[in-house]
Amino acid sequence: MEIFADLLLALGAFGAGAYCLILGRRLNRFNDLEKGVGGAVAVLSVQVDDLNKSLVSAQETAATSAKTLTELTERAEDMSRRLELQMASLHDIPQDKEPEAPSREEPLEPPKPSTTPMFSRRVQSINPEEAV
Repeated sequence: MEIFADLLLALGAFGAGAYCLILGRRLNRFNDLEKGVGGAVAVLSVQVDDLNKSLVSAQETAATSAKTLTELTERAEDMSRRLELQMASLHDIPQDKEPEAPSREEPLEPPKPSTTPMFSRRVQSINPEEAV
């Protein structure tokens, strides 16, 4: 009976060793840096670092854009105040009466043709005696 108990104990130890061997191989494959979850974790870690760098860069760009936009808004408000002041000063200038434009209710008549020529040529005679 003791031999039977020792045989069962040895068989149990052999089974536990085989179980640990199989479990160790699966764990090694699971943590493999190229194919397993370890590789996925490594890739995700690199991506997180890249995203952090991109986020910092985007924050700096946004801060610069906000500063520029604030400066442009201040300039626009200043120019708006100046324009309002100029418009107000224009109301103080007396306005000259403009000549009234002819009413377009009556159709315009075409001009009457003239009998005199529009262009003429002058011929100047040069006498040799008068030139001296």
